[in-house]
Amino acid sequence: MDRSADWMAQAERDLDFARYSQRGDYFDWACFSAQQSGEKAAKAALQHMGMDAWGHSVAGLMAAIATAHSVSESIHDAAAELDKAYIPTRYPDALPSGAPGTSYRRPEAERLIAHAEQIVRFCQSLLPRI
Repeated sequence: MDRSADWMAQAERDLDFARYSQRGDYFDWACFSAQQSGEKAAKAALQHMGMDAWGHSVAGLMAAIATAHSVSESIHDAAAELDKAYIPTRYPDALPSGAPGTSYRRPEAERLIAHAEQIVRFCQSLLPRI
């Protein structure tokens, strides 16, 4: 059963939450939600392609997509940077000091949201219009 539309709908919702979190100065959650958006968008595309979509690495998922579709270097770069927000945005022991809520800043959130937007648009282009 193809649930790619459900995965993409959640990717879009996570992206909306990333923007909402950024407006509220929750930059750690903005960054994490951006990562989640990219991950779920990639999983939507892979599922639609009939491929396995395992793991949480956006870069790994984009590499799998690249076996069937051309993926730009900027998409690969965006995915690699999003991956860096998967754990340290949530766990204080992943950082040298300080809690994630005080470690992430607006420019980082803006950059990661832009990366997620780019990946969502790309993955949407691989899905049929519903």
